[in-house]
Amino acid sequence: MARTRTSGIRTDAAGNKVVNKQIDGEQVYARLGTVSQDAAEAWLADQVQRIKLAKSRGSRPRVTFREAGAKYLRENRNRLASIADAAWHVEMLYPWIGKTALDNVHDRTLEPFEKHRLEVDKVSLTTVNRTKEVVRRILNLAARSWRHENGMTWLETSPLISIDAKQARKKARRPYPLSWDEEDLLLAELPEDPNRQMARFKVNTGNREEEVCILRWEWEIAVPELNTAVFVIPGTFVKNGEDRLIVLNQVARKVIDERRGIHPEFVFTYRGKPAQKYSGGFRPGFAGSAVECMNNTAWQHARTRAAERYGQKFGRAAPWGFEHVRVHDLKHTFGRRLRAAGVGEETRKVLLGHTNGDITTHYSAAELGELINAVNRIDRSLATPAITLLRTAA
Repeated sequence: MARTRTSGIRTDAAGNKVVNKQIDGEQVYARLGTVSQDAAEAWLADQVQRIKLAKSRGSRPRVTFREAGAKYLRENRNRLASIADAAWHVEMLYPWIGKTALDNVHDRTLEPFEKHRLEVDKVSLTTVNRTKEVVRRILNLAARSWRHENGMTWLETSPLISIDAKQARKKARRPYPLSWDEEDLLLAELPEDPNRQMARFKVNTGNREEEVCILRWEWEIAVPELNTAVFVIPGTFVKNGEDRLIVLNQVARKVIDERRGIHPEFVFTYRGKPAQKYSGGFRPGFAGSAVECMNNTAWQHARTRAAERYGQKFGRAAPWGFEHVRVHDLKHTFGRRLRAAGVGEETRKVLLGHTNGDITTHYSAAELGELINAVNRIDRSLATPAITLLRTAA
């Protein structure tokens, strides 16, 4: 093994940098791989600083990613818009890095997980990036906010977790808004209670999946001037942090009326069954409801059957986008239909829940009436203009 210019750093026959050095009585050993001499020296300098800091201020207890993940979910159970989604990402990582100390979680230790998700599970790079974003948030909190009793942070510094957003955008699937016939085929294959009701509600309100799953009766607000009601989801449960107004056309109102009285807290529940457990306890915010996502087995089986029926009805194979239609495509369908019906951009932004500094969260009865009229324009039972979807062969 060849020596280098720095004591304690050597290069083995394969060109790997190996650190083996005693620092203030503590043995430091690491095989860093084929990194540069400068990179190896920088790593060793960090270890020297860590050991000297520990000697002067006390030792920083090592924490595993599993412990950090549990703390993250526990602290954010009432703050995250989609805590169940966050728990899903965190738990998925446990078999790969659950027992790994936080200071050893970085791009390299995440490589096996990323490779498995892309090559074996066949998920998109965007999906992998969402999981890595959760890792990055946890590491940042460990380095900046979470502290041990001795005052030291859980992590000395947060490593850079690389997220290739540009490449993910290139590979991202294009939206697939449904035609009326495709919507009929899909909904007919979904179980009525509550899967079909949730899908019908979502395609007529433009809500995100998690907003439908967590919808609560306490968020319903009567509008007696219009003989109707709306829902307002608090910003703490919404992805962009803003209160989310939901206005109902006749189809969405019918769904709400069908669900009324079934459960005292949540609008959509599955036969009143309790929430499934995860490692940190019951999924926060979902007690008494098993509807944690719409993209479940029922959805996946329904779209497969719907694609088969498409071929039988039209005498040609279903488009790839319909065969693999996503829950989020219901939101795209809502937005596309609003646009096709001539609804203005500002009104569409309100109805889709998009962030816009010019839009107020306080509405008069007249303004609410205008929004309700807009969503009723995509109700087929009313006078609705024809909507033609032009698609390429792909």
